[in-house]
Amino acid sequence: MPIKPFEVQVRFSDLDLLGHVNNVIYLSYFEMARIHYFHPLLGDNWDWQKEGVVLVNNQVTYKKPIYLHDKPIITIHVTNIGTKSFTIGYEVIVNNENRASGTSTLVCFDNRKQISIEIPLKMKEALKQFAP
Repeated sequence: MPIKPFEVQVRFSDLDLLGHVNNVIYLSYFEMARIHYFHPLLGDNWDWQKEGVVLVNNQVTYKKPIYLHDKPIITIHVTNIGTKSFTIGYEVIVNNENRASGTSTLVCFDNRKQISIEIPLKMKEALKQFAP
């Protein structure tokens, strides 16, 4: 089942003094997009404490501002799947124009044991759906 791109609702509090979305807000948008895509793939009962992720790196390229009344959508793609980590790429689109792009590298993590773990099979299969 294809997953629709994540639709962002730009909030007034997302804006800076210049009237466009503040640079740090893009990281929140990326996080919301990850949740949007992972939820239908892994389900409501996924144990994020046992088979979770920790963020180890973010990168954002800002191409053109996003304003309050814009309707951004975010698509994701997976650029790398390792043994314990993976990298997700993002494209932020407004009116068919790429306004920003970025990546996040995440490491799978057992929060109870406080150790990194191999990517769980179900998660790895979900990630493969977004790999080129």
